[in-house]
Parts: sequence; C-alpha cells; structure tokens
Amino acid sequence: MARLEHRKILLGVTGGIAAYKSAELVRRLRDAGAEVRVVMTPGASAFITPLTMQALSGNPVHRELLDENAEAAMGHIELARWAELVLIAPASADFIARLAHGLANDLLSTLCLAATAPVYVAPAMNRAMWGAAATQHNCALLAQHGITLLGPASGSQACGDRGPGRMLEPQDLLAAVDAHFGGSQLAGVRVLIDAGPTREAIDPVRYISNNSSGRMGFALAAAAAAAGAEVTLITGPVNLATPRGVTRVDVTSAQQMHDAVLAQIDASDIFIACAAVADYRPASVAAQKIKKTAADMQIELIRNPDILAAVTAREPHPFTVGFAAETHDVLEYARCKLQAKRLDLIIANDVSRTDIGFDSDHNEVTLIAADATVALPRGSKIRLAHDLVAAIAARYHTHRARGHA
Repeated sequence: MARLEHRKILLGVTGGIAAYKSAELVRRLRDAGAEVRVVMTPGASAFITPLTMQALSGNPVHRELLDENAEAAMGHIELARWAELVLIAPASADFIARLAHGLANDLLSTLCLAATAPVYVAPAMNRAMWGAAATQHNCALLAQHGITLLGPASGSQACGDRGPGRMLEPQDLLAAVDAHFGGSQLAGVRVLIDAGPTREAIDPVRYISNNSSGRMGFALAAAAAAAGAEVTLITGPVNLATPRGVTRVDVTSAQQMHDAVLAQIDASDIFIACAAVADYRPASVAAQKIKKTAADMQIELIRNPDILAAVTAREPHPFTVGFAAETHDVLEYARCKLQAKRLDLIIANDVSRTDIGFDSDHNEVTLIAADATVALPRGSKIRLAHDLVAAIAARYHTHRARGHA
C-alpha cells in the first residue's frame, strides 16, 4: 500500500470494547507506511492503555484538552492542522452524538471541529444502541456534515447479542483509508451498479424474492466512488446506508430495476450487475390479501425481463460486469453466462457455503474474463470490493485503449 507512505493519520479512540482492535489498526497503518498519532478519550483508556498505543504508533498519545504543555502551542489546533485524515475507531454512540451536534468538550471532539481534513467514523456499539432512532438521526447528521461512516459490521457482540453494531475489522478500515488516498483509478468514469434483491408481489402482503443483503453491491459502490468514479446505485429493498458520494435510486420489483437501469445505461461507462433479480414474477397480483381457504394453491409465474441481456443488446453498450451466484459447478456456469450474456467480466461465487455470501460480511469470488481466471481469496466484502474495483478499472482501461467505445 504505497499510497499510505508518509501519510499523516490521526486516529481517535473512544470508549468501547472494540478499542482493543485499534492497537492492530495502528500496527497495520504503520506497516503500510503511514505516520500515526493517537488521541484517546478517558473512556478509551479504560479499555486499552495509552502506553500500548504509544509503543505501537511511535508517538506520544494525546488525551487532555487542557494540557498546559500542549496548549501553550494550541495543541488541538496543531493536531487538526497536522492530520491528512482523521479516523475515529471505535466511535461510541456517545461520541457520535457529540460530534453530530458540534460539541467540543474534550480533545477529540474539539480537534474534529477544527480539522479541515476528511473525518471518517467507525461506529461500535450494541445492536440496540445502533438501531435506536437517536443514533440513526445522529449518523444522518454526520453524513450531512460530510463525515464518512465506515460500517458498522454485523455479527456476534461482546454482550452476547448478534446483529449490526460491530466495528469493522482493522484490515477493512485500512482498505478504506488506502482507498481514500488512491482515488484516481476511475476518475471521470461513470459507473452504474445494481444491488440487493427484488420483490415480486403476490398480493399486498406476500411476495417472491431472492436472498440478498445488498452488502456486496454497496461495498462495490463505495469502492468505486473512492476510486474517483461518478457512481449511481440502483438498489432493491435493503437496510443499508448510502455510501458517501453515491447517487442512490430505490426500486422494488425486477421490472422497476430493469426500467431504472435502462434509463441510466446510455450515460454509463461501466455497468456492474450485482443485484439478485428475481427471474420470475406472478402473472397477476391479487388486489386483496389471499385467504388461506384451500389446502393447496398454485401461482402462475411469468418471466421477468433480463436486465443484463437488455444492456448488452444495445450498441454501443458499456463495459459490463456480471455476477454468477451458483450452488454447484460454479465456474462452468459462470463461463457459460459470460459468453451467453456477452459480458466483459463475470464474478463467480459459491452461495452454497454458509461462511460466505448472502448475510455474511465475507465473500470469496473468482473473476473470469474470456482470457483469464483469477481467484480472490476469502475476505471481507469491503476488502474484496476494493480489489474487484481495481481489477475492473484495469480491464476497463485496457478495453478503452484497444479502441472499444
């Protein structure tokens, strides 16, 4: 990660059990060549010692706003001026609330107000606290103020609960920081991505859908935006925040997604089809809820429009990337789809595995082109998204250099 060589990263650590991960984050940033200075809140010091962070960062740890020695030279202002990027990891619910409302009652919140560098926040809290209306409102305020949220991830928590609220892993945060300083791979390129599931109504209550969280598509949108692209994300029903710098279009059904994609496709240079689009829909939708009166019920299904086929049938059409989510013979089916749909690239993944895909934060994929097959090892969807965007960008630029429109 040569892009982080000599970069100045200010890491803010707030009170929470995830503070132990910040030690590894400092090590990874240093290994990547960054210069790291650490600011800790009093709560953070209850979970990890300043001495640990000092030893790992190679710099004194800053803790007090009213430090006579530091403030003789306006220390909080100097720290804010020094940083090229401010990363708060973990960011507690309390700190997010104070930052969202512009409070400056400790060193970290004060320098965030004084910073002109981008501020990234990695939330870490119990799932109920994360889902609370107040927390969601505060996060929306942060986004309005131009502050970027990284995560949270979903999974097991120290309290025994399971759900969203986990701080992203250090390698994922490192990837986000690296992407911030390397945002030129897709500068000026218009990228259209579809993501998430579609829902095909049976009646006003029931629907047919595919299993998809949308996380991979949203991670790709974030990575493409970080690489400098102008990104439009067309998404089915998901519970995910819009990545910074991404234009979002919400749809429900496959027909709506088809229409939304075709409305944008002529203005796009790259199209990444990541959505889990339902292949079929009910031939008719009941106006009222269907009552459970018969022992059996039959529903006539008709085929939905093929979005990928519609895109590649246009001439000229954008550089097109598809996904093949298969349960067996994954590579064989993916190669068939690559040819049948006239794709430039296809990303194959095995959705029969329980440790990756669908509701997991991790994935493992194989990138297939007509002339190459590259396996990407298991990793977080955020890390994979950056790797995939880098590979797509390289292929796209080669494609353009060969004279393709």
